[in-house]
Amino acid sequence: MTDHLTDTRDASGYPLANLKVLDFSRVLAGPFASRMLTDLGADVVKVEPPDGDITRLWGRVVANLPGYYHQQNAGKRNVCIDMQREGARELVFALAKQADVVIENFRADVMPRLGIGYDDLSRINPRLIMLSVSGFGSGGPESHRPAYAPIVHAETGLLARQSQRSGSPLHDLPLSVADTNAALHGLVGLLAAVIQRQHTGTGQHVEVAMIDATVATDDQLQYDLEDAQDTGPLPNDIWQTGAGAALISADFRHLWRMLIAEHGVVDPTGKSMALAEKIRLRRARVGEFMASLETWDAVESAMGKMNLAWGRVRDPAKVAEQPTLAARGAIVDVDNREGGVRPVVSSPYRFSKAKSGVRGPAPHKGEHNAEVLNDWLGMSATAVAELMSSGVLLADAPSSSD
Repeated sequence: MTDHLTDTRDASGYPLANLKVLDFSRVLAGPFASRMLTDLGADVVKVEPPDGDITRLWGRVVANLPGYYHQQNAGKRNVCIDMQREGARELVFALAKQADVVIENFRADVMPRLGIGYDDLSRINPRLIMLSVSGFGSGGPESHRPAYAPIVHAETGLLARQSQRSGSPLHDLPLSVADTNAALHGLVGLLAAVIQRQHTGTGQHVEVAMIDATVATDDQLQYDLEDAQDTGPLPNDIWQTGAGAALISADFRHLWRMLIAEHGVVDPTGKSMALAEKIRLRRARVGEFMASLETWDAVESAMGKMNLAWGRVRDPAKVAEQPTLAARGAIVDVDNREGGVRPVVSSPYRFSKAKSGVRGPAPHKGEHNAEVLNDWLGMSATAVAELMSSGVLLADAPSSSD
Protein backbone atom coordinates (compact mmCIF):
# COMPACT_ATOMS: atom_id res chain seq x y z
CA MET A 1 0.00 0.00 0.00
CA THR A 2 1.14 3.54 -0.69
CA ASP A 3 0.71 6.78 1.20
CA HIS A 4 -1.70 9.26 -0.32
CA LEU A 5 -2.30 12.06 2.14
CA THR A 6 -3.83 14.91 0.15
CA ASP A 7 -5.53 18.17 1.11
CA THR A 8 -9.21 17.66 0.23
CA ARG A 9 -9.54 21.36 -0.58
CA ASP A 10 -6.81 21.34 -3.23
CA ALA A 11 -8.13 19.86 -6.50
CA SER A 12 -5.67 21.47 -8.89
CA GLY A 13 -4.79 19.05 -11.67
CA TYR A 14 -7.89 16.89 -11.17
CA PRO A 15 -10.35 16.62 -14.10
CA LEU A 16 -13.43 17.60 -12.05
CA ALA A 17 -11.85 20.44 -10.07
CA ASN A 18 -14.41 23.17 -9.26
CA LEU A 19 -17.41 20.84 -9.73
CA LYS A 20 -19.61 21.35 -6.66
CA VAL A 21 -21.63 18.33 -5.56
CA LEU A 22 -24.30 18.30 -2.86
CA ASP A 23 -24.65 14.69 -1.75
CA PHE A 24 -27.78 13.68 0.19
CA SER A 25 -27.22 9.97 -0.39
CA ARG A 26 -26.49 7.26 2.14
CA VAL A 27 -25.27 3.68 2.44
CA LEU A 28 -23.71 2.71 -0.92
CA ALA A 29 -25.27 3.44 -4.33
CA GLY A 30 -25.17 7.22 -3.93
CA PRO A 31 -22.08 7.50 -1.70
CA PHE A 32 -20.06 5.27 -4.06
CA ALA A 33 -20.93 7.53 -7.00
CA SER A 34 -20.03 10.70 -5.10
CA ARG A 35 -16.86 9.08 -3.74
CA MET A 36 -15.71 8.49 -7.33
CA LEU A 37 -16.45 12.16 -8.09
CA THR A 38 -14.35 13.13 -5.07
CA ASP A 39 -11.43 11.07 -6.37
CA LEU A 40 -11.77 12.96 -9.65
CA GLY A 41 -11.46 16.32 -7.90
CA ALA A 42 -15.06 17.38 -7.26
CA ASP A 43 -15.88 19.26 -4.07
CA VAL A 44 -18.39 16.80 -2.62
CA VAL A 45 -20.32 17.97 0.41
CA LYS A 46 -22.17 15.17 2.16
CA VAL A 47 -25.42 16.44 3.69
CA GLU A 48 -26.13 14.14 6.61
CA PRO A 49 -29.21 14.02 8.84
CA PRO A 50 -28.92 14.13 12.65
CA ASP A 51 -29.27 10.36 13.02
CA GLY A 52 -26.44 9.85 10.52
CA ASP A 53 -25.70 7.47 7.68
CA ILE A 54 -26.40 3.89 8.83
CA THR A 55 -22.95 2.87 7.59
CA ARG A 56 -21.51 4.71 10.57
CA LEU A 57 -22.40 1.48 12.40
CA TRP A 58 -20.34 -0.79 10.11
CA GLY A 59 -16.67 -1.68 10.18
CA ARG A 60 -13.67 -1.16 12.42
CA VAL A 61 -13.87 2.17 14.24
CA VAL A 62 -10.81 4.43 14.17
CA ALA A 63 -11.12 8.03 15.44
CA ASN A 64 -14.91 7.57 15.60
CA LEU A 65 -14.98 6.70 11.88
CA PRO A 66 -16.13 3.14 11.04
CA GLY A 67 -14.37 1.46 8.14
CA TYR A 68 -17.31 0.98 5.76
CA TYR A 69 -18.40 4.60 6.13
CA HIS A 70 -14.79 5.72 5.77
CA GLN A 71 -14.30 3.77 2.53
CA GLN A 72 -17.37 5.24 0.80
CA ASN A 73 -16.93 8.82 2.05
CA ALA A 74 -13.18 9.40 1.99
CA GLY A 75 -12.24 12.86 0.81
CA LYS A 76 -15.70 14.41 1.18
CA ARG A 77 -16.70 17.35 3.36
CA ASN A 78 -19.72 17.13 5.64
CA VAL A 79 -22.54 19.35 6.84
CA CYS A 80 -25.24 18.02 9.15
CA ILE A 81 -28.71 19.54 8.63
CA ASP A 82 -31.92 18.77 10.52
CA MET A 83 -34.56 19.11 7.79
CA GLN A 84 -37.32 19.24 10.40
CA ARG A 85 -36.08 22.61 11.70
CA GLU A 86 -37.36 25.96 10.49
CA GLY A 87 -34.87 27.47 8.09
CA ALA A 88 -33.32 24.12 7.04
CA ARG A 89 -35.00 24.05 3.63
CA GLU A 90 -33.88 27.59 2.92
CA LEU A 91 -30.30 26.61 3.77
CA VAL A 92 -30.50 23.69 1.33
CA PHE A 93 -31.89 26.04 -1.32
CA ALA A 94 -28.93 28.37 -0.80
CA LEU A 95 -26.46 25.50 -1.16
CA ALA A 96 -28.29 24.07 -4.19
CA LYS A 97 -28.12 27.45 -5.89
CA GLN A 98 -24.32 27.19 -5.79
CA ALA A 99 -24.13 23.48 -6.65
CA ASP A 100 -23.49 21.90 -10.03
CA VAL A 101 -24.83 18.50 -9.03
CA VAL A 102 -27.14 17.00 -6.40
CA ILE A 103 -27.05 13.27 -5.66
CA GLU A 104 -29.70 11.35 -3.71
CA ASN A 105 -30.74 7.71 -3.40
CA PHE A 106 -34.00 7.76 -1.45
CA ARG A 107 -37.26 6.29 -2.66
CA ALA A 108 -38.75 8.43 -5.42
CA ASP A 109 -41.19 10.31 -3.16
CA VAL A 110 -38.81 11.33 -0.37
CA MET A 111 -37.01 14.38 -1.76
CA PRO A 112 -40.23 16.00 -3.12
CA ARG A 113 -41.93 15.34 0.23
CA LEU A 114 -39.12 17.24 1.95
CA GLY A 115 -39.62 20.10 -0.50
CA ILE A 116 -36.18 19.64 -2.07
CA GLY A 117 -37.00 17.49 -5.09
CA TYR A 118 -35.68 18.26 -8.56
CA ASP A 119 -38.60 20.54 -9.45
CA ASP A 120 -38.04 22.56 -6.26
CA LEU A 121 -34.28 22.90 -6.69
CA SER A 122 -34.24 23.47 -10.44
CA ARG A 123 -36.47 26.52 -10.03
CA ILE A 124 -33.71 28.00 -7.89
CA ASN A 125 -30.85 26.75 -10.10
CA PRO A 126 -31.83 25.87 -13.70
CA ARG A 127 -28.27 24.63 -14.35
CA LEU A 128 -28.54 22.02 -11.60
CA ILE A 129 -28.13 18.36 -12.47
CA MET A 130 -29.70 15.88 -10.05
CA LEU A 131 -28.80 12.20 -10.01
CA SER A 132 -31.42 10.03 -8.32
CA VAL A 133 -30.67 6.36 -7.68
CA SER A 134 -33.44 4.15 -6.30
CA GLY A 135 -34.24 0.47 -6.23
CA PHE A 136 -37.22 0.44 -8.56
CA GLY A 137 -37.21 3.89 -10.15
CA SER A 138 -40.02 6.45 -10.18
CA GLY A 139 -43.51 6.23 -11.60
CA GLY A 140 -43.63 2.44 -11.71
CA PRO A 141 -45.69 -0.18 -9.88
CA GLU A 142 -42.94 -0.79 -7.30
CA SER A 143 -41.55 2.72 -6.84
CA HIS A 144 -42.77 2.66 -3.25
CA ARG A 145 -40.63 -0.35 -2.34
CA PRO A 146 -37.45 0.14 -0.29
CA ALA A 147 -34.50 -1.70 -1.78
CA TYR A 148 -30.97 -2.61 -0.88
CA ALA A 149 -28.63 -4.54 -3.16
CA PRO A 150 -29.67 -8.04 -1.94
CA ILE A 151 -33.31 -7.29 -2.84
CA VAL A 152 -32.30 -6.46 -6.41
CA HIS A 153 -29.99 -9.49 -6.57
CA ALA A 154 -33.00 -11.64 -5.76
CA GLU A 155 -35.46 -9.87 -8.08
CA THR A 156 -33.17 -9.94 -11.14
CA GLY A 157 -32.40 -13.67 -10.99
CA LEU A 158 -28.78 -13.44 -9.84
CA LEU A 159 -29.36 -15.58 -6.75
CA ALA A 160 -31.31 -18.24 -8.62
CA ARG A 161 -28.66 -18.45 -11.35
CA GLN A 162 -25.86 -18.73 -8.81
CA SER A 163 -27.69 -21.61 -7.13
CA GLN A 164 -28.50 -23.34 -10.43
CA ARG A 165 -24.94 -23.18 -11.68
CA SER A 166 -23.18 -24.08 -8.44
CA GLY A 167 -25.70 -26.51 -7.01
CA SER A 168 -25.52 -24.67 -3.71
CA PRO A 169 -28.47 -23.45 -1.60
CA LEU A 170 -29.83 -19.99 -2.33
CA HIS A 171 -27.74 -17.28 -0.68
CA ASP A 172 -26.80 -13.68 -1.38
CA LEU A 173 -23.74 -12.53 -3.29
CA PRO A 174 -20.63 -11.54 -1.28
CA LEU A 175 -20.66 -7.97 -2.63
CA SER A 176 -23.30 -5.30 -3.28
CA VAL A 177 -23.07 -5.39 -7.07
CA ALA A 178 -26.56 -3.92 -7.60
CA ASP A 179 -25.52 -0.81 -5.70
CA THR A 180 -22.15 -0.28 -7.34
CA ASN A 181 -23.47 -1.00 -10.86
CA ALA A 182 -26.23 1.57 -10.34
CA ALA A 183 -23.67 4.06 -9.03
CA LEU A 184 -21.39 3.61 -12.03
CA HIS A 185 -24.26 3.87 -14.52
CA GLY A 186 -25.40 6.93 -12.60
CA LEU A 187 -21.98 8.49 -13.02
CA VAL A 188 -22.11 7.92 -16.78
CA GLY A 189 -25.51 9.61 -16.97
CA LEU A 190 -24.49 12.44 -14.67
CA LEU A 191 -21.30 13.26 -16.57
CA ALA A 192 -23.18 13.04 -19.88
CA ALA A 193 -25.60 15.64 -18.49
CA VAL A 194 -22.65 17.83 -17.44
CA ILE A 195 -21.33 17.74 -21.02
CA GLN A 196 -24.79 18.48 -22.45
CA ARG A 197 -25.14 21.45 -20.08
CA GLN A 198 -22.06 22.96 -21.69
CA HIS A 199 -24.08 23.18 -24.92
CA THR A 200 -27.56 23.98 -23.57
CA GLY A 201 -26.81 25.94 -20.41
CA THR A 202 -29.45 24.00 -18.46
CA GLY A 203 -29.37 21.03 -16.15
CA GLN A 204 -31.68 18.04 -15.89
CA HIS A 205 -32.79 15.13 -13.74
CA VAL A 206 -30.93 11.85 -14.29
CA GLU A 207 -32.70 8.82 -12.83
CA VAL A 208 -31.21 5.36 -12.44
CA ALA A 209 -33.07 2.37 -11.03
CA MET A 210 -30.87 -0.28 -9.45
CA ILE A 211 -32.99 -2.99 -11.04
CA ASP A 212 -32.43 -1.49 -14.52
CA ALA A 213 -28.70 -1.08 -13.97
CA THR A 214 -28.32 -4.66 -12.76
CA VAL A 215 -30.12 -6.11 -15.76
CA ALA A 216 -28.19 -3.85 -18.15
CA THR A 217 -24.86 -4.98 -16.70
CA ASP A 218 -25.70 -8.70 -16.53
CA ASP A 219 -23.77 -10.26 -19.39
CA GLN A 220 -25.21 -13.71 -18.60
CA LEU A 221 -28.89 -12.76 -18.79
CA GLN A 222 -29.09 -13.40 -22.54
CA TYR A 223 -28.69 -17.14 -21.93
CA ASP A 224 -31.66 -17.10 -19.53
CA LEU A 225 -33.93 -14.90 -21.67
CA GLU A 226 -33.46 -17.17 -24.68
CA ASP A 227 -33.36 -20.46 -22.75
CA ALA A 228 -29.90 -21.06 -24.15
CA GLN A 229 -27.78 -21.93 -21.14
CA ASP A 230 -26.37 -24.96 -22.97
CA THR A 231 -24.89 -22.75 -25.72
CA GLY A 232 -22.45 -20.92 -23.47
CA PRO A 233 -18.92 -21.95 -22.53
CA LEU A 234 -18.31 -24.57 -19.90
CA PRO A 235 -17.79 -23.10 -16.42
CA ASN A 236 -14.29 -22.31 -15.26
CA ASP A 237 -12.73 -24.87 -12.94
CA ILE A 238 -10.83 -24.28 -9.71
CA TRP A 239 -8.00 -26.75 -9.16
CA GLN A 240 -5.89 -27.45 -6.10
CA THR A 241 -2.25 -27.01 -6.95
CA GLY A 242 0.61 -27.82 -4.62
CA ALA A 243 0.81 -24.09 -3.85
CA GLY A 244 -2.92 -23.47 -3.36
CA ALA A 245 -6.18 -23.10 -5.26
CA ALA A 246 -6.09 -21.68 -8.79
CA LEU A 247 -8.85 -20.87 -11.26
CA ILE A 248 -8.15 -21.71 -14.90
CA SER A 249 -10.22 -19.81 -17.44
CA ALA A 250 -10.52 -22.51 -20.09
CA ASP A 251 -13.04 -25.01 -21.36
CA PHE A 252 -11.99 -28.34 -19.83
CA ARG A 253 -11.80 -29.92 -23.28
CA HIS A 254 -9.27 -27.31 -24.40
CA LEU A 255 -7.30 -27.63 -21.16
CA TRP A 256 -7.13 -31.40 -21.63
CA ARG A 257 -5.84 -31.10 -25.21
CA MET A 258 -3.21 -28.56 -24.17
CA LEU A 259 -1.99 -30.73 -21.29
CA ILE A 260 -1.45 -33.61 -23.70
CA ALA A 261 0.25 -31.43 -26.32
CA GLU A 262 2.44 -29.26 -24.08
CA HIS A 263 3.03 -31.32 -20.95
CA GLY A 264 2.84 -34.91 -22.20
CA VAL A 265 -0.08 -35.88 -19.97
CA VAL A 266 -1.15 -39.42 -20.89
CA ASP A 267 -4.82 -40.11 -21.56
CA PRO A 268 -5.96 -42.87 -19.14
CA THR A 269 -9.14 -43.68 -21.12
CA GLY A 270 -10.01 -46.10 -23.92
CA LYS A 271 -12.24 -45.64 -26.99
CA SER A 272 -14.91 -48.04 -25.76
CA MET A 273 -15.20 -46.38 -22.35
CA ALA A 274 -18.45 -44.60 -21.38
CA LEU A 275 -18.29 -40.80 -21.65
CA ALA A 276 -18.98 -40.20 -17.96
CA GLU A 277 -16.12 -42.51 -17.00
CA LYS A 278 -13.81 -40.84 -19.52
CA ILE A 279 -14.57 -37.44 -18.03
CA ARG A 280 -14.04 -38.72 -14.49
CA LEU A 281 -10.67 -40.27 -15.28
CA ARG A 282 -9.44 -37.29 -17.28
CA ARG A 283 -10.43 -34.84 -14.58
CA ALA A 284 -8.65 -37.00 -12.02
CA ARG A 285 -5.50 -36.96 -14.19
CA VAL A 286 -5.69 -33.15 -14.50
CA GLY A 287 -6.07 -32.96 -10.73
CA GLU A 288 -2.91 -35.02 -10.31
CA PHE A 289 -1.00 -32.77 -12.71
CA MET A 290 -2.15 -29.59 -10.95
CA ALA A 291 -1.28 -31.02 -7.53
CA SER A 292 2.25 -31.72 -8.78
CA LEU A 293 2.86 -27.98 -9.29
CA GLU A 294 4.36 -27.18 -5.90
CA THR A 295 5.02 -23.42 -6.24
CA TRP A 296 3.27 -20.46 -7.81
CA ASP A 297 6.22 -20.06 -10.16
CA ALA A 298 5.62 -23.62 -11.33
CA VAL A 299 1.93 -22.89 -11.85
CA GLU A 300 2.72 -19.74 -13.85
CA SER A 301 5.25 -21.61 -15.98
CA ALA A 302 2.83 -24.45 -16.72
CA MET A 303 -0.03 -22.11 -17.60
CA GLY A 304 2.27 -19.92 -19.69
CA LYS A 305 3.41 -22.91 -21.75
CA MET A 306 -0.25 -23.57 -22.61
CA ASN A 307 -1.04 -19.85 -23.02
CA LEU A 308 -3.93 -20.17 -20.56
CA ALA A 309 -5.35 -17.43 -18.36
CA TRP A 310 -5.38 -18.35 -14.69
CA GLY A 311 -5.77 -16.73 -11.31
CA ARG A 312 -4.63 -17.49 -7.79
CA VAL A 313 -7.60 -17.84 -5.42
CA ARG A 314 -6.63 -15.28 -2.82
CA ASP A 315 -7.76 -14.57 0.71
CA PRO A 316 -9.45 -11.14 0.43
CA ALA A 317 -7.72 -10.03 3.62
CA LYS A 318 -4.42 -10.32 1.72
CA VAL A 319 -5.52 -8.84 -1.60
CA ALA A 320 -3.24 -5.82 -1.05
CA GLU A 321 -0.35 -8.24 -1.67
CA GLN A 322 -1.59 -8.95 -5.23
CA PRO A 323 1.38 -7.80 -7.36
CA THR A 324 -0.52 -5.67 -9.86
CA LEU A 325 -2.69 -4.02 -7.21
CA ALA A 326 0.41 -3.25 -5.17
CA ALA A 327 2.30 -1.85 -8.17
CA ARG A 328 -0.61 0.34 -9.27
CA GLY A 329 -1.35 1.68 -5.80
CA ALA A 330 -4.93 0.42 -5.86
CA ILE A 331 -5.10 0.38 -2.06
CA VAL A 332 -3.67 3.47 -0.41
CA ASP A 333 -3.00 4.55 3.14
CA VAL A 334 -4.73 7.72 4.30
CA ASP A 335 -4.61 9.64 7.56
CA ASN A 336 -6.54 7.71 10.21
CA ARG A 337 -6.91 10.86 12.33
CA GLU A 338 -5.22 9.17 15.27
CA GLY A 339 -1.64 9.76 14.22
CA GLY A 340 -1.42 6.80 11.86
CA VAL A 341 -2.88 5.57 8.58
CA ARG A 342 -5.63 3.21 7.43
CA PRO A 343 -6.19 1.47 4.07
CA VAL A 344 -8.71 2.74 1.53
CA VAL A 345 -9.42 1.32 -1.92
CA SER A 346 -8.78 4.03 -4.50
CA SER A 347 -10.72 4.70 -7.70
CA PRO A 348 -9.38 2.89 -10.78
CA TYR A 349 -8.97 5.93 -13.06
CA ARG A 350 -5.50 6.62 -14.47
CA PHE A 351 -5.05 9.73 -16.65
CA SER A 352 -2.12 10.77 -18.80
CA LYS A 353 -2.66 14.47 -18.10
CA ALA A 354 -4.68 14.64 -14.88
CA LYS A 355 -4.64 13.48 -11.28
CA SER A 356 -7.08 11.11 -9.61
CA GLY A 357 -7.34 9.16 -6.40
CA VAL A 358 -8.19 9.33 -2.72
CA ARG A 359 -7.85 12.88 -1.41
CA GLY A 360 -8.17 12.39 2.32
CA PRO A 361 -10.06 10.65 5.13
CA ALA A 362 -13.82 10.61 5.62
CA PRO A 363 -15.46 13.42 7.58
CA HIS A 364 -17.17 13.44 10.93
CA LYS A 365 -20.82 14.45 10.98
CA GLY A 366 -21.10 18.21 10.59
CA GLU A 367 -17.33 18.61 10.63
CA HIS A 368 -17.29 21.16 7.81
CA ASN A 369 -20.42 23.15 8.64
CA ALA A 370 -18.59 26.46 9.00
CA GLU A 371 -16.02 25.78 6.29
CA VAL A 372 -18.52 24.79 3.60
CA LEU A 373 -21.02 27.54 4.38
CA ASN A 374 -18.26 30.10 4.24
CA ASP A 375 -16.76 28.67 1.02
CA TRP A 376 -20.05 28.20 -0.84
CA LEU A 377 -22.19 30.97 0.65
CA GLY A 378 -19.76 33.44 2.19
CA MET A 379 -21.56 32.91 5.51
CA SER A 380 -19.99 34.43 8.59
CA ALA A 381 -19.00 32.51 11.70
CA THR A 382 -21.74 34.38 13.59
CA ALA A 383 -24.41 33.25 11.11
CA VAL A 384 -23.20 29.66 11.31
CA ALA A 385 -23.27 29.83 15.11
CA GLU A 386 -26.89 31.00 14.96
CA LEU A 387 -27.83 28.02 12.77
CA MET A 388 -26.07 25.74 15.22
CA SER A 389 -27.90 27.22 18.22
CA SER A 390 -31.26 26.96 16.45
CA GLY A 391 -30.67 23.26 15.72
CA VAL A 392 -30.63 23.60 11.92
CA LEU A 393 -26.96 22.60 11.91
CA LEU A 394 -25.47 19.88 14.10
CA ALA A 395 -22.02 18.43 14.55
CA ASP A 396 -20.40 15.56 16.37
CA ALA A 397 -17.85 16.56 18.97
CA PRO A 398 -14.36 16.15 17.47
CA SER A 399 -12.24 13.34 18.82
CA SER A 400 -9.28 14.27 20.98
CA SER A 401 -6.86 13.30 18.21
CA ASP A 402 -8.39 15.60 15.56
